[in-house]
Amino acid sequence: MCLGSTGLLEYSSLESVDRQFSNLHFIADDIKPLGLLDSGMGIEMVLLLVDEPCLKMLLNQSWDELYAGMEKATFRDLRPSYDQRLKRAYDIDSESEILDWMDSIEHNHTGNVMEILRLLPDGAQGLLHLMEWSSPGAWEVWEGRAFLYLDVALKRTIADSTDLYAESTWEELIQCLNGLPEEEFAESVCMDWMERRKQLGETLDENEDPKIVPTFEAHDRATRALVYTITLCQSDPHLVGILGREHLKPEQWGHGIWNLRQYLLD
Repeated sequence: MCLGSTGLLEYSSLESVDRQFSNLHFIADDIKPLGLLDSGMGIEMVLLLVDEPCLKMLLNQSWDELYAGMEKATFRDLRPSYDQRLKRAYDIDSESEILDWMDSIEHNHTGNVMEILRLLPDGAQGLLHLMEWSSPGAWEVWEGRAFLYLDVALKRTIADSTDLYAESTWEELIQCLNGLPEEEFAESVCMDWMERRKQLGETLDENEDPKIVPTFEAHDRATRALVYTITLCQSDPHLVGILGREHLKPEQWGHGIWNLRQYLLD
């Protein structure tokens, strides 16, 4: 997984979220704040796996070749196989997103898709669409739950969103989780989650709180999938991990040379 010095949160996108966090109380079911950010905390953290050879194949097409290929579905046999443990849009939905974006662009440029994207103010959005098409899938989780998972994995408190998405945090996380038995990490997270409930005076009796079992199962699935995703990415030289966030500007996704803004500059 490629992580570098261009941090995903060098920008101020999440500073207001962190300020709001400090004024809220947390509940124990998923470490999610009540009140002001009820809807916002449904926002997903995304670890998108990108097949680099597939992405480069698309970027090397002419604009018209890419459009025709997406319109006629002739690229589908070249798309990475869907990994059923991850999340991915259907072929037709991903193709439609690319075509809709291309239709919104007035282009009078010559050259391949990569060369044209570099000239477009909205080039990073197009690049992200192509990365999503070139992906076997992504790991996604509520951002509020990601704090819990990284706290447990790294055995420290993740201070804020900048820390949550930082290059150094993810380099450390990869070292901790790569190749780890999935059940070991899942058990650690679920035990920590139950202990937090106890400390907050919340029940662990499913008869008193019907959300106990489904929340436990959600933590178990998400943590196992995180270990799986990191291990898969580290073991396959064709895959690159692009860390992002729902509603985050496309140019702010990724780290280092794989930060989307930087990728278009290189």
